[in-house]
Amino acid sequence: MARYSFKLPDIGEGIAEAEIVAWHVQVGDTIAEDDPLCDMMTDKATVEMTAPVAGKVVEVAGEIGDLIAIGSVLAVFETEGEAAAEPVVEVAPNEAAAVVKADPIPEPEKPSPLQGTGLGEGESGEKIASIAPASSPLSPALSPGGERGHKRILASPAVRERAKNLGIDLAQVKGEGDRIRHSDLDAFLTYNQGYRAAGASLPDEQIKVVGLRRRIAENMAASKRHIPHFTYVEEFDVTKLEALRADLNDTRGSKDRLTILPLLILAVCKALPQFPMINARYDDEANVVTRSGAVHLGIATQTEAGLMVPVIRDAQTRNVWQLAAEVKRLAEAARTGKAKSEELSGSTLTLSSLGPLGGIAATPVINRPEVAILGPNKVVERPIVRDGQIVVAKMMNMSISCDHRVVDGHDAASFVQAVKRLVETPALLFVD
Repeated sequence: MARYSFKLPDIGEGIAEAEIVAWHVQVGDTIAEDDPLCDMMTDKATVEMTAPVAGKVVEVAGEIGDLIAIGSVLAVFETEGEAAAEPVVEVAPNEAAAVVKADPIPEPEKPSPLQGTGLGEGESGEKIASIAPASSPLSPALSPGGERGHKRILASPAVRERAKNLGIDLAQVKGEGDRIRHSDLDAFLTYNQGYRAAGASLPDEQIKVVGLRRRIAENMAASKRHIPHFTYVEEFDVTKLEALRADLNDTRGSKDRLTILPLLILAVCKALPQFPMINARYDDEANVVTRSGAVHLGIATQTEAGLMVPVIRDAQTRNVWQLAAEVKRLAEAARTGKAKSEELSGSTLTLSSLGPLGGIAATPVINRPEVAILGPNKVVERPIVRDGQIVVAKMMNMSISCDHRVVDGHDAASFVQAVKRLVETPALLFVD
């Protein structure tokens, strides 16, 4: 038997460390070459690491949420035959879900350099968990996987621990994909009230803020800390726009039915050339505002892991059907974890819609370094006064938050009024 130490490879240009967001194995597991090992998150992407060799997992580095320096040992395997040296790694560039593969190179056997150590220090100077033997208190508390028939139930250690605390058998929980997640536990509790007595409270839970949720927390805090926000709200009469949408859908039958969102995007793109300060990015360290000639529109998308913002490139060049198709494609890619890193960066303006949950008004937080974010709210039927008569109309409020260092209130209001004119007279959307 020999030991093989697998070091975290360079998984992105300029990346010094990565965060462990999921383990797919535990100490003691015997796995095959190329089996999923863990998921590592950088500032740009989440990368699935795969086993470089077949063997038994004898050591793993850190718990979910720990930061691991590039070049540090990620896992140690017990293998048949001679020990192997560090792997040669090839990483698919710019992939948000790249698979890292390694080819072992034989070398004389030597013990793991991290056995029996405590906390090490990463390249960035931040403390990270070093690898320890399975019996060490530093090894992560990975609970054993459940079984559904003869098939291993896939779930993160955090989900397993939560299920254990709630007294839930994971074999009884149905997941939407190949893995049980926190949302699946939530759904199970909602529809299986028998797991707790009537009126009894659930136990308190401590959920570690890791992965995408931690990135969101850091970005939102930085945005509110650095940007003086102001929000302006206007109401739109979308009666004619909704009638147009119904007509367009009738022409397409059941294929690719339009929502209101692509039509709103069309209006935004048509109004923006008059207000270039809205479609901009502000480098507050260099004191430089870059007004973008193209509209790279971020679409805030709720995923199981948290809010992501995939980007429609050159939205101003697309027609309403192309916009609808791109919104659908990007949302699906974000929700399934297949969005590429370049599809999640570089936006010049963001649109955040809650759809039917949109409420009356919102104060969305700017997606830094952008200087504005739009928030369309829910379409509702209500009485309004039109030409001296009370009529029922389909109304929707539009919110916009802006960076007051760059955008003046008059400019924000004027931009929204320009969008309002296009929305309320939708024929103008198709006039050059």
